[in-house]
Amino acid sequence: MSYDVVILGLGYVGLPLAQQAIRAGMSVLGFDVDETVVKSLAAGRSHVDDLSDADVAEMLAGGFRATADETEIATARTAVICVPTPLSEGDGPDLRAVTGATGSVGRNLRAGMLVVLESTTYPGTTDDVVRPLLERLSGLTAGIDFHLAFSPERIDPGNAEYGAHNTPKVVGGYTTACTEAAAGFYGRFIETVVRARGTREAETAKLLENTYRHVNIALVNEMARFCHELDIDLWDVINAASTKPFGFQAFYPGPGVGGHCIPIDPNYLSHNVRSKLGYPFRFVELAQEINATMPAYVARRAQNLLNADGQAVRGATVLLLGITYKPNIADQRESPAAPLARQLAALGATVSYHDPHVGTWDIGGVPVSRTEDLEGAVASADLVILVQNHREYDADHLARLAKRFFDTRGVTTGREAHRL
Repeated sequence: MSYDVVILGLGYVGLPLAQQAIRAGMSVLGFDVDETVVKSLAAGRSHVDDLSDADVAEMLAGGFRATADETEIATARTAVICVPTPLSEGDGPDLRAVTGATGSVGRNLRAGMLVVLESTTYPGTTDDVVRPLLERLSGLTAGIDFHLAFSPERIDPGNAEYGAHNTPKVVGGYTTACTEAAAGFYGRFIETVVRARGTREAETAKLLENTYRHVNIALVNEMARFCHELDIDLWDVINAASTKPFGFQAFYPGPGVGGHCIPIDPNYLSHNVRSKLGYPFRFVELAQEINATMPAYVARRAQNLLNADGQAVRGATVLLLGITYKPNIADQRESPAAPLARQLAALGATVSYHDPHVGTWDIGGVPVSRTEDLEGAVASADLVILVQNHREYDADHLARLAKRFFDTRGVTTGREAHRL
């Protein structure tokens, strides 16, 4: 059997993309090196927040099939790479998943195929890393024998308004013909396709999007620190500034940044600037420093709240509410809850958590105690810290129950809570 597309990497990006292609009537093959994922999908079980088991069942009924056999890639007309791009131990780009997936495609590449990289990465990856590997393994030439393009993923987990089908899709090809081939492919199941000048422009566009958020979050995080010292209500400041109908976009402070994009992608950009140009991207690196130190700042504020009442943090019971990086999802990647818990534990606190979306949680392999009785745990803890405001939480009610309530999300309205 031949397929319209094979999607490599069946995670939070690849699986929703496959779903939209299936719904558009395309034949879709999924490839993942994790056989557990392949077997789970074959059994109709979803492992990502945005797709239910019923969604997977719908995909299977539409002809979707997952495999761990890379030779089946040769049966598809288009290959889309949607694998993770984390940071290395030295906080530089880790492209092992990208080169691994590219190798799988290259060994099975046929003339006339379209290959698209969606994984977020530094400018030049498609041309300088992916293309040579594909050409060497296949003996084919990009732009002549096969099409090659980059199209940044824009998945926003938990967003009910914008999904894969109605979020504009940027595409940039190795050649103009490659761009048009990619635009034609995505145009079959995505409402709006935006053509970039080339692969590097498309790669940089994604980094700009996330770096823009990163530096603006850092701005309000630093403002949160000095506003607290000056006894200024930053949340009221932001609400007032937001009434300006032009020239201002609201960003909000928090206990740190998390997820698959904001803590990671700006590092790809600053690393690229340093390695290729020899000087730092100071704005980005300063933002990274500010955001990365927010969990430690929250821990110090927590310690001060306890000390103000004559209680030491050592031996105190601290309950964290919401440990995911976004509200109303189960994804904990790069969540600031983890470094916050480590900081509190290092100060001697006994840390527990409640999260309706997370059944078990460990920090560096050490399990963190989970409470089932939300109101009872809130009432008994020496300090409650709202880290993520899930829809299940009535923050004002919980603040009234607590001995001390530290709201890092600015959602409480009464005087019972201390806000970031």
